Formats: sequence, structure tokens, C-alpha cells
Amino acid sequence: MRISIDGVGVVGGFGSGRADLETVLSNGQIILKEAVFETSPGTIKIPAYLANTDALDAFVNKKALRRIDHFSRMALLGACLALKDAGEPDIHPQRIGLAVASGYGATRTTFAFLDSTIRDGDAFASPTLFSNSVHNAAAGYISILLKLCGPSLTVSQFEMSVPSALISACRWLEDDRVDAVLLGAVDEYCDVLGYCHHRYFGQDPGGVMKPMDFHRHSSLPGEGAVFFLLSRESGNPSRYGLIQDVQMGTLGVKPVSFPDDATVIIGADGHLCDGINYETLIGTDHEIACYSSLYGSLPVGFAFDMAVASLSIKNNLRYATPNAKEYQGRLKVIREEKSAGASPLCCFKIGQYGEFGMATLISGQPPTDTYE
Repeated sequence: MRISIDGVGVVGGFGSGRADLETVLSNGQIILKEAVFETSPGTIKIPAYLANTDALDAFVNKKALRRIDHFSRMALLGACLALKDAGEPDIHPQRIGLAVASGYGATRTTFAFLDSTIRDGDAFASPTLFSNSVHNAAAGYISILLKLCGPSLTVSQFEMSVPSALISACRWLEDDRVDAVLLGAVDEYCDVLGYCHHRYFGQDPGGVMKPMDFHRHSSLPGEGAVFFLLSRESGNPSRYGLIQDVQMGTLGVKPVSFPDDATVIIGADGHLCDGINYETLIGTDHEIACYSSLYGSLPVGFAFDMAVASLSIKNNLRYATPNAKEYQGRLKVIREEKSAGASPLCCFKIGQYGEFGMATLISGQPPTDTYE
């Protein structure tokens, strides 16, 4: 069974909504914000991809948002944008599933709760911070405020969280447990992550990510949320294409293969540990693109790549890889925006321990494949 993508909602350092993402994809430029945090030697400032959730006021009453933290606000905004983009389909709440993926969870609230416990003791630690700190808080808020009554799942498998949640969402649809699934991914920046980034990687690389430079570190912290409204293939044209195949595995244990004419969107995000593997595995047989310099380095970057693939299908385009002119390797990088044709798009992510996830999106109607 192939799965239809009916709506896309995105929030990130580039803005909120697919129009903002389409804009930065076309011009390849994004203005980064500055993350500021205190350390014992003094104030540290680093460039970061920080998201704004002010647009959520158009969807949810401000009173209902009073106790909701930044992590859940991003997720809620992404979910609302995806439903709006899909035209607010008339589906019974019990027939809509919810699957949320996160690598870090609600980091700001988690560390704030730990601070509260240290400062006030176990008996007087903040109950509000505790309830918001758990990974499935975002799914809880989405279910309550959007009145969803179907199955709900939160997946935390670091960089493989999104493909893992996607496999579960596809199974729900295949087994007819639901008629639609709201699949989302969310991760947030916090000062602790910024401090760790500064200590591990030193000074920032001039405020520019160069993920196609596989021989040096250039990652910058990012945050945001991506949501998709998924349904079973109906036979009608799907605006954002169809998910044909989803795979997960470990390099050296499970072979990696791409459709012959596929364009591969790689999940390289400026970390040295996985970059070289992309050159080794993909070779020169496929065109490749990389867009992490538009959304930053975060565990759920795979979802942003899926959003880009969906927009590529919708607009019949292959967007140019930002800063592609600086890449001098052997991969066939898409250097200029061009018409797409009917070739598949493979979103491919390699994790730091050799694990990988891949989702293949198509716009046509080739023979049915199965999920692995």
C-alpha cells in the first residue's frame, strides 16, 4: 500500500508554513538568529536556527496556551498548519491517529524541571514543569486541543525517530485502524544544548553550515516541527505525492539500494561522523541534494527533508542545494533549480552509529511496493 501525503505543516528558523519554506528553498538563503547563554567565563553567543510560534494564536485561544511550553507550541503549530493545508478534512476524530517523533524531547522544560528539583527539593518541584517535560506532552496537547481520539504514539529514537514513527503510521493505515494519521516531528533548542555545542565543537564556523563539506565540522543548532496528514492512496492525484517505501537498517547488515532514477536527499548536517558514508554509498549513479543548511542540525531533520521532497513533487521542481558551488567531490549535486520529471525522491539519513533510515516519495503510479 502506498500512502498519500495530503497536508504539510512546517515551523523552523526559516518561518512557519510551507510558503516560507518554499521561499528559502528557491533563494537558498536564511538569516540566522543568535542564541545567547551564560557560562562561568562569560556570555556566549552562537548562531542558531530558532523558531517563532506567534502564528499559533490564529489557531488556538491564548488562554488554552497559557501552560504550554515552547516544545509543544511548535508541535501544535505544525499540526494545525498541516490540517489547514489539507483543507480541514471531515474525518471522525476516532479515525485520526497521531504519531509524534522527537530526538531530544522538551529539553528546555526538562532542564527547568531539574533546576526546580535542585532548588526547591523533591516535595516542591514544579508540577507544571514536570508534566510538560515528558516526551509525549506534545502529543497530549495536540490530542486535547484538536480533539483527536484515535491511537497516539510518541517515538524517541534520536536520528531514526522519524522513519520509525513513519513505519508505525503506515501500519495503522494498512491495518485500517484509522483513516488518516497526523505524523509529526519536533525538536527544540535550549541553552544546555547550546553550551554542549560550544564546548564540543568550539567556535562557530562563521555562522554558515556547509554540510556538503564532509571533511570539517560545520553544524549549527536548529529547532522546529514538521507535520504531515497521511491517508491511504485513494486513486486520485495526491498534491504532495505518495510514500512508496520506508526502510530502516544498519549499514553493513542490511544493504542500501535506491531506485535507478531516484534523486537522493541526504541528511548530512555538518557532523563529521556520517558525512563520508554518503559519498561511499551513493556514488555517482544518482543526483543528490542536501538542504540542512536551511533548517539546521537537529535529530528530526529527516522530517524537514521529507517536507522538501513533498514540495518538490507539488511544484515539479528539484531545488538547488545551497552552497553547492563550493562542493568539489564526486557526487552529482543539484546545483541549479530545475524541472523534476517523474523520478522518485529518496530521503536518506545515516545516524552516528551506522543506522540508516530512508523514505521514497513518488508522484506517479508505479507498481505497488511494500514496507520493510
